[in-house]
Amino acid sequence: MPGRARLGELERAVMEQLWALGAPATVRQVHEALAGSRDVAYTTVMTVLDRLARKGSAEQIRDGRAYRYRPAFSRDELTAELMHEALDTVDGTDRTAALLRFVGSASEDDARALREALEAVERSARDSA
Repeated sequence: MPGRARLGELERAVMEQLWALGAPATVRQVHEALAGSRDVAYTTVMTVLDRLARKGSAEQIRDGRAYRYRPAFSRDELTAELMHEALDTVDGTDRTAALLRFVGSASEDDARALREALEAVERSARDSA
């Protein structure tokens, strides 16, 4: 997924609608879903969906003379990729410092979720060894 995680604000809003709709959606469906929270033209939504498909962030599915779109990855995959991209900009002690600062500023719930995730990864590694 290299590079796909970097989405503009409108691209992110369109992806949020695709995730929320839960099934391949037409431009009209995405436009109508967005219309409740922003003033955006139908043609703008069409352009954004086309751009997301070219980037590999959305899949474009032919449906008669039109297209339907669905996310090419989940929210959690996007979030993980964003975190990897951020960490890839630093190395060595800077990377460790960045991780320490992140963990140190995490909420109690986030820290608990992180501990649980690390434990799950360790269990999986032990089970597959």
